[in-house]
Amino acid sequence: MDVVSRKTALLGPAPGYAEAVRRAIDLPAVPSFSSDELAAAGLSNDDLAKIRSILDSYHHTNALALVVLSALVMHYEPTQQDAVSPSDGAPRPLAVKLPELPPMQSLKPEVVHLIEELNGFGEDTDKSLIASMYRHLGYWPTYLSLVRTMLVPLETDGQLHALTRSTRALTRTHGRALAQHLRPSTLPDTLPQALAACRRFVDHPISRMTGICSLIRTGLDSTRDT
Repeated sequence: MDVVSRKTALLGPAPGYAEAVRRAIDLPAVPSFSSDELAAAGLSNDDLAKIRSILDSYHHTNALALVVLSALVMHYEPTQQDAVSPSDGAPRPLAVKLPELPPMQSLKPEVVHLIEELNGFGEDTDKSLIASMYRHLGYWPTYLSLVRTMLVPLETDGQLHALTRSTRALTRTHGRALAQHLRPSTLPDTLPQALAACRRFVDHPISRMTGICSLIRTGLDSTRDT
């Protein structure tokens, strides 16, 4: 995909298709964390504001990356899909500075193990790519522990795997629609490797985390304005 095509995808209909994916995801019901529960876990208002910024940022960028990378794959490997339209009123990127992404080796062993466990939730075949959202949340191990408690029942009964599969299906549909806006370009020699990498990210960490991040955000909904 050339520079003009990339710019067209990112600044044209891509945000609308990303928003359509966010709105179409069918999330399992989960209870929200109470203010007392979060305070008892040692999380201050400043902590919660930073956590929300991280979740909101990934909520925005995951869906956008999902449809753009999927469109790239579909551009070169087209398939027949149902017609869909982008959503109006797609949100703008968040103007927030996230904390530095901590290296895994800088975290305590028990936090690393917790991140690795969470990273496997909702994943069927490829757990080797660690979702950076969990690493970002590694600054607050007690919050990650609460998230684990919230997600374990959904992982156990297969709802997280179903969420990943449904997000993959949405991705293919909306990515195919976005691909129609891309123009043909000269094929690079590295195209097969690039497409394989895109398919891996689309089908695994990004599809998984687009749904799970949306789900985790709902746990803070009741305290968002407190």
